[in-house]
Order: sequence, then C-alpha cells, then structure tokens
Amino acid sequence: MSGFPILSVMLAIPAIAAVGCLFLSASGARWLALAATLIDLLLGIGMWAQFDVGGAQWQFVEDAGSLGVFGWKLGIDGIALMLIMLSVFLMPICIGASQSITKRVPEYMAAFLVTETLMIGTFAAQDLFLFYMFFEAGLIPMYLIIGIWGGVNRIYASYKFFLYTLLGSVLMLVAMLWMVHEAGTSDIPTLMNTDFPVQAQTWLWLAFFASFAVKMPMWPVHTWLPDAHVQAPTAGSVILAGVLLKLGGYGFLRFSLPMFPEASGELTWLILGLSAVAVIYTSLVALVQSDMKKLIAYSSVAHMAIVTIGLFAFNQQGIEGAMMMMLSHGLVSGALFLCVGVIYDRLHTREIDRYGGLAINMPRYALFFLLFTMASIGLPGTSGFVAEFLALMGVYQVSTWAALLCTTSIILGAAYMLYLYRRVVFGELIKDDVRAMPDISLREFALLAPIAAVVMWMGVYPESFMAPMRGDVATLVARVARAAPASDSQPTIGKAPAASAAHAGGHE
Repeated sequence: MSGFPILSVMLAIPAIAAVGCLFLSASGARWLALAATLIDLLLGIGMWAQFDVGGAQWQFVEDAGSLGVFGWKLGIDGIALMLIMLSVFLMPICIGASQSITKRVPEYMAAFLVTETLMIGTFAAQDLFLFYMFFEAGLIPMYLIIGIWGGVNRIYASYKFFLYTLLGSVLMLVAMLWMVHEAGTSDIPTLMNTDFPVQAQTWLWLAFFASFAVKMPMWPVHTWLPDAHVQAPTAGSVILAGVLLKLGGYGFLRFSLPMFPEASGELTWLILGLSAVAVIYTSLVALVQSDMKKLIAYSSVAHMAIVTIGLFAFNQQGIEGAMMMMLSHGLVSGALFLCVGVIYDRLHTREIDRYGGLAINMPRYALFFLLFTMASIGLPGTSGFVAEFLALMGVYQVSTWAALLCTTSIILGAAYMLYLYRRVVFGELIKDDVRAMPDISLREFALLAPIAAVVMWMGVYPESFMAPMRGDVATLVARVARAAPASDSQPTIGKAPAASAAHAGGHE
C-alpha cells in the first residue's frame, strides 16, 4: 500500500456514503451504510497487515500541507492502529443492530457514518487543530442519535451529554493555542517531544484533563453517561461505550503524558485517587440498579478507571494493560449492550425483574450472554483478564494502596455481573410473555459471534494486539521516566524500571 492514501480513503468512504444515504430509501440507506462500513473494515485489516511492527513510529503518513488554520496531516502508530481497528470492527455491527429503527432511517445511517469518519480522523490526526476538529465534531452525530432516536427522556440526556463534554473542551482549546504559540508548530509528533516549561505544564495538563476526564468518563464527572446509555438506541450505546469513551484514554496517551510528563508525575495522586473511588463507588451503584443498561453503564465507569490507573503507572505493563482494557472494554461492553438490545426488541423493557429463566427458551442467547459476562469480570482466557492483570500489576509498582483498592473491581464486578446474569437467565420461567420469546435469530448471531471470537482471541493470544503498540508504549515510557513518581513500596524502588525493561524485552 506504499503511496496509497489509505487513511484519507478510510475517512472519505463513510463521509461520501453518509451523503448518499440521505438520497435513498430506508432499505437502500441500510445497505449502503453496511457496505461502506464493511469496506472500511477491509481497508483496516489491510492496514494492520501492512503495519511494520518494529519499523518507524509513524506509518501511513499523509501530509497535504497547510489548509488555512490547520494542516491536513494524518498518520498512525500502533496505538492509533488498534483503536481504529476497534472502530471499524464495531461499526458494521452497529449498522446490523439497527433493524428496530424505523423512523428517519436514512438520517440515522448518515449519523453513524459521520461518527465513523470522525472517530477514525481523531485517531489518525497528526495536527493539533485537526485533532481538535475531529474530537469535538464527534459530539454532534451522537447528540443527534440520542436526541432523535433515543428513549422517553432523550432530550434531557442528549443536552446533558453535549454540555458536559463541550464545556471541558473549551479549556483544552485555550491550552492548545498557547502550546502552538510557545512551540511554533501544531504538529503532534513534534509537540510530543517538546519540553514545555515546568511551571506551565500543570495548567496545560489541567486544561486537557478537563476534557479527557469527562470523555472517559472519570468520577465525579461521569453522571452524563448512565443517562446517555439508557436513552440511546442499542447501536448508539454500542458505539458510545465501544469507541467514544476511548477518546479520553487516547488523549491522555497522546497529549497529557508525553507533552506534560512532569505535571503528569506530580498529579498522579489525583488520577489514582479518583480512579480508586470510581472503581468502588460505581460498582456499588451498579449493584442496586434495576435497569440493565444503567448497570452496564456504571460498570463502564469502573472499567475505565482501570484504564486511567494503568496509564498513570508510568511503566510498560501498566500502559499496555490500559490499552488492552480499552480494546477489551470496547468489545465486551458493546456486546453486553447488544445482548440487552436483543431481549429489549422482544419485550420492550430493560427492567431486570421482568425477565428470568431465559436459559430454558433462549439457550444460545444465554451462552453468548455468559461469555460476555465472564469477560467483563475478567475470567482467564478472555480479553478482560489480560487487561486487568497487566494494568493492576503496573500500578502495583507505583502504589500498593491504589492497586489494593482497584483490585476490588474484580470482586465487585463479579458481584453485580453475576447477580444480573442470575436474575435474567436463571430461575423459573413463569412469565408467559418471557416464555414466548424466541432464541436469537441468524442476524443476531452474526452480530454477536464475531465479537465473541475476538474476545476469546484476545484472551488466548494477546500478543497479536500488543505487538504493534509495544514499541510506541516503550517510547512513551522512556519519555515520561524522568517524571515517574516514586513507589510507595521501598523494596521495589529502583527495580521497577528493570522489571519494565525485562518485560519489554521478553516479548521481542
């Protein structure tokens, strides 16, 4: 693919298809959206196959020069590659999961295609203002998806989602303008190696944190997420949990850590503290939910807290664990929302108490639901185990207390997920309307099976996903090593870097 502008093509295909959908019937729009997302998936697989592990950090670079305010410069490293693959993998599944949408179907499909364009653009942008444009514009189609095709309280949820995420980003824009003025460039790879004044780093870090913490979302700015998930249509919840929450984690990796290492080291206590509270608090809140979507939404906040502790562990294991958790959570939470959508389409309620005994009349559904429940808990052999183990091992080298508190996520996660599964799937089949529900259709099987396969693949052979980004993580660790906080466990001081090096070297 040398010389072929694959990233621009991957951006253009869904964008053009989105316009085309507006001129087609409902059926035509569905087929065009599915075709466009499948083409992007094939291009993504080709890009992954062509990616040179161990080669240059930035690959598939396209630079069209300056276009007014910003430059059109695209390129990816292994981290961006994995997140783009997550986006293009989930998008055809979202289109396939939208059969229950009957109102304004062409506009609905166009909104999803625009979302795909903006997600890929965010991960591929190498210009600061181009990144900001893609990052912020991603709000608009999701705002419309929730506000037009959502549930009863969709207007409230969509406004809350929009205002929360927009307000934090205003501060980030101010910080970006200062950085470009200071460094004389808006090129992201250059800025990642720029040493900003230490006294300015804290303010810049906090400005970016205001945006990324809401996007993740971190406690206590997470309250928009349960409302957005409950009101969003099934496919909207899948892409919101699957990819849009990952933009915050990607921002920490791409901006906060490499550009402001000293500030990141100084404020690690803040991240670890908020993450520990998030893990325990939101897990306990999840335990008492009566709405399935709300329970999974609160579990997302707890899982994304494992991402933040991994990122701020300042070592190879922690950051690799955080990346694996982003990928795993994207797949597993998306699949869990699909599982909720399957039974919601049949009974039109998400109340847990309305179900029970589904293992009797929906055995195939029960099997898929069980796999994704176990992956969410972190069962060995699934993607969740690899991710949690690495992230918690990484943070243990920095803070034994943070590791101890966040490890409760395994116990609490098992509590609320198994409690949900038992009430929905097991028990007696006593309700007539539940007894009449048919097992999953061929279409629903085709949506869940690919995710199940990748969750198992990631759990059994995680090297496939870790190899492309290992070099980039090592580069980041080297960049932030000088600011890494001291461990609170005296015997490990001085040994953590060696352990990280041994870990990195053991996989080459």
